[in-house]
Amino acid sequence: MVKSRKTAPADHPAVPAVSVTYYVEIYSSWCHWAEPAWAELRARYAGHVGFDWRPALMRPADFPIDRAQCDWFYRRSGMIVGSPVMLNSCWMEKDSAAYATPNLVAEAARDFLPRGDDRVRLALARAALLDGRRLGEPAIAARIAAEASGGAVTAARLRAAALSEPVRARVAASTAEFFAHQITQRPAFVLTNAIGDKIVLSGVWRPAPLAAALDSLVADSAAYASHRAHHGGPPAPPNR
Repeated sequence: MVKSRKTAPADHPAVPAVSVTYYVEIYSSWCHWAEPAWAELRARYAGHVGFDWRPALMRPADFPIDRAQCDWFYRRSGMIVGSPVMLNSCWMEKDSAAYATPNLVAEAARDFLPRGDDRVRLALARAALLDGRRLGEPAIAARIAAEASGGAVTAARLRAAALSEPVRARVAASTAEFFAHQITQRPAFVLTNAIGDKIVLSGVWRPAPLAAALDSLVADSAAYASHRAHHGGPPAPPNR
């Protein structure tokens, strides 16, 4: 018997189960440039695709060595995307270990906000990349995050949660997941559907390739669901 590469699960839903995981780093300029695409896709596929994000920390060697180098990268990326605003390199810290802080705070905030609420993550990214705020001090990052939460959580609770071992472990795990896909560029998107297909896009910031990939996954999932509705599951193997 020849088995198909794709096998729909027994409880395959009538509505295609397609999901996107966005691996993001607060300080990544290209993640900042990708946010409009992320928002567009969430609106376009609302109710049909599940969207989630996870921190993927950059290694110390991934950061610019100084503000001059950082500004050079910002000029390049700003011209590529056609932005009328240049990003602000004042966020750079002397100690690269401090760069994990806003990512930890963003991850901690997920426990206090509705699923899919990106307000805190976006506020922290804007504070660093547009306003040039240094977010290495947990109290500063937590205060900005608490304000963005609209009263959902206090700065003190966010700071404590961000420094806790469970949150550190989650960020470490999601960062390890990112590297397990054998990719290095952020933003990165991992798209999956209910029939086992997976598409990994790394360094993509425009909506078109992401939409094309999603359309393919949704269409294949819908076709499998339709076939199952008409013909049921695959025939059982013959008894031997």
